[in-house]
Amino acid sequence: MTPAARVQAAIELLDQVVAAARDNGPPADRVIADGLRLRRYAGSKDRRAIRELAYAAIRACGPLPESGRAAMLRLAGDGGGIDGLFDGSPYGPAPVEEGEPVAEGGVAPQWLAERLVQSDIVGEDALALLMRAPLDLRVNTLKASREGLELPLEGEHIAAPNGLRFPGGTPVEQWYAYRAGAVEIQDCGSQLACEVVGAQPGETVIDLCAGGGGKTLALAAAMNNRGRLIAADTDRGRLSQLDPRAERAGATIIETRLLNPGQEAAALADLAGQADAVLVDAPCSGTGTWRRNPENRWRLTERRLAEVAALQDRLLDLAATLVRPGGRLVFVTCSLLDEEGAERFARFLEKHPDWRAVRPELPLGTARGAGIRLTPNRDGTDGFFIARAELAC
Repeated sequence: MTPAARVQAAIELLDQVVAAARDNGPPADRVIADGLRLRRYAGSKDRRAIRELAYAAIRACGPLPESGRAAMLRLAGDGGGIDGLFDGSPYGPAPVEEGEPVAEGGVAPQWLAERLVQSDIVGEDALALLMRAPLDLRVNTLKASREGLELPLEGEHIAAPNGLRFPGGTPVEQWYAYRAGAVEIQDCGSQLACEVVGAQPGETVIDLCAGGGGKTLALAAAMNNRGRLIAADTDRGRLSQLDPRAERAGATIIETRLLNPGQEAAALADLAGQADAVLVDAPCSGTGTWRRNPENRWRLTERRLAEVAALQDRLLDLAATLVRPGGRLVFVTCSLLDEEGAERFARFLEKHPDWRAVRPELPLGTARGAGIRLTPNRDGTDGFFIARAELAC
């Protein structure tokens, strides 16, 4: 393919990404992967170049663009090195017309950019949200150790005690160590959040919003497969991914519970006051994960943000009923907005005076409210708010 043809192919994929974001359709990675699969004429280098162009254009646009072409014109105007390819050549994009729409730049839609500013995410901290992320692995201590594990590439030791870092795009899924369950893909910040739980062998631990089980697997390893570990979630599809992952990882103590939305308390009633620790990795806006999913800033609305904040309050209240006296609760969101982090935790402490905040001691992060905030710019991780509270005996 010619460079111009690659640009046109990326524009066509971007049209689908924009439509999916507008209509709450599939995520960009799926749209782009499916679109490239249909382009059988494109070689591997072409597909890689098209994908990189599409994601560069997504990152270049703040608000949702009018079209894929408008997004690509923004990238061209930002010095993307493609402005000369709008020349009308065969299979390439048509020449630019005077007054043609060009997408707006910026970090996010205006309302969301203002919320970031209110949460002190400005300047380089904001720009770093759209940089490409590295690939972090967690060595599964049920099967290996960071020091003794042999991998095709040498990874960088990171702040998480069992973590290794590789360049983004490293094909770790093809490695024997991955297929054998000796390593899991998990961001350094996510690994540190699991460390804050302090799960110990023999304890009863609940992962209240387990999703696909990435943090559950880390907790099972920390417990050395001794104790009781309950992974609960309302999403059947995501929770169903945990059993095969647990089998590969050799994690044998995990119990899964599918919850009905709004009826979670009833499904967990037998665990009331029993848990040594509850992890609330709550649903959120995902502003801390834009490096991996940059189109998510086009999908978020003020209404959705208010809904997830209310859900976080409800989940924290529920988690408090599950912890035994002297036990602990860890609240985590992959968001950098205070209304999904410090403000929610402050509200919880105000409503539950028998709980006290214990600020996590981590090798990365800065204090935010009664918790810790991790950011891509300062810490090299995804964005997280992490807080811990303990119940009086």
